[in-house]
Amino acid sequence: MTVEVILPCLNEEAALGWVLSRMPDGYRALVVDNGSTDRSAEIAHDLGARVVHEPNRGFGAACHAGLLAASAEVVCVMDADASLDPRQLPRVAEPVIGGNADLVLGARRPRAAGAWPWHARLGNAVIARGLRRRTGAPLHDLGPMRAAVRSRLLALGLSDRRFGYPLEMVLRAAGSGWRIAEVEVDYLRRAGRSKVTGTVRGTLRAASDMRRVMADHVR
Repeated sequence: MTVEVILPCLNEEAALGWVLSRMPDGYRALVVDNGSTDRSAEIAHDLGARVVHEPNRGFGAACHAGLLAASAEVVCVMDADASLDPRQLPRVAEPVIGGNADLVLGARRPRAAGAWPWHARLGNAVIARGLRRRTGAPLHDLGPMRAAVRSRLLALGLSDRRFGYPLEMVLRAAGSGWRIAEVEVDYLRRAGRSKVTGTVRGTLRAASDMRRVMADHVR
């Protein structure tokens, strides 16, 4: 089975070479350029990845554009910034391929100093605790590397197009009775500065989006 890997991308030219060179056999990269001003799209194309363009800015917008453009039965989503190792994608995808889980998230385990700043880790822990309480799923991380069946993800009707998209996915999946699982993946120092965890302001913006999604889900 071929698994399609959706890579939301905004100015990741420094990371794409490493990321795309480490795609496992059977995993096909789909880079979603979200308005990059560097050579990200060109580099991805030259390295053999399929590239689609999503002009509307937002992490969720890029993820969903990739989901719509994909054609494989099983899809993965992961950051394109070299903070996650594509060689570990099978850890996340195989429970879905084998029918043992419906949505699998990669729980990050830092493997380098400074890979996960304190403010980002704290915000993630708060959100994860809220998820455990509301869904009963044994989650400790929102898991930026994840896998599911494409058609079932589309059927969830995800509507957030900002940083709340990953959280909405978990909430809607849990509400639909999905089996949600978590596996450990390495978390590395990314190439360049993160749009989210690289600054306290970015982390607060992402946390605000997630609080909004959490509040909307219980209305």
